[in-house]
Amino acid sequence: MASAAHLRWQHRPDADGPVLIVAFEGWNDAGSAATTALAHAEDLWDAEPFCDVDPEEFYDFSITRPTVQFDDDGVRQLDWPANQFSWARVNDDLEVVTLLGVEPQLRWRTFCEQVTAVATDLDASMVVMLGALLAEVPHTRPTPVYGTAHNRELAESLSLSPSTYEGPTGIVGTLHHALAAAGIPSVSLWAAVPTYVPNAPSPKAALALVARLGALLGVALPADELSVAAGEYESRIDEVLSDDEDSQEWVLQLEADYDERDLEERGGAELVEEVERFLRNQG
Repeated sequence: MASAAHLRWQHRPDADGPVLIVAFEGWNDAGSAATTALAHAEDLWDAEPFCDVDPEEFYDFSITRPTVQFDDDGVRQLDWPANQFSWARVNDDLEVVTLLGVEPQLRWRTFCEQVTAVATDLDASMVVMLGALLAEVPHTRPTPVYGTAHNRELAESLSLSPSTYEGPTGIVGTLHHALAAAGIPSVSLWAAVPTYVPNAPSPKAALALVARLGALLGVALPADELSVAAGEYESRIDEVLSDDEDSQEWVLQLEADYDERDLEERGGAELVEEVERFLRNQG
């Protein structure tokens, strides 16, 4: 199809109504939590690559640069920004297609057409997008994960919140719009990463996304390595903050605020506001 001219198929999997799960590196991946969570799931499921998006039309390579490295045989190779589709049969009742990629800078509508074409061709039953944002949450408490659906009926059936966001958006929001136009239901899961550790990888947020994804799909997703890494992450932050009384006081205040509110009873309203504030700030 002309709309899918930038797809490079290695083969077509024998898929039957899979769930497509998406995560992009970039501003919607605070602490690399979303991409770490999806990479973990791909490893658990032994997902097999079958298609990718040619990056040539979608990136400013002076911003998202290709990298040079040597392979296991010592051969020098050039790696371009990748958006890789993979497929796995999780069990008799569930097949998944994953898209692990990098948010493009250019031609978002055309890029979304590529993703929508794969979802349509494989008759995807639903698309789940993973994201992570910086929020005023303490690293010492469970990571909040907010789920939303861009269709009210789907939101009710999955016990998620319908999306009411208005304002600037990223590739995730643009892709939701393209999927809705194609009649493909989609949902988002967002994990909150503390604002005071913005650049550190967050295995704790990744672990929370893995748990929420498993609950959404109705499957167990073991994550022992992420759990160990999450504990080490908390310990490292404790150590860094141990000599900073102002930061310690700030964390104590965040803990008090966290403990006072009941995210379940209040429908995650505070985190919804954090998501919306984060998106608007990107604009």
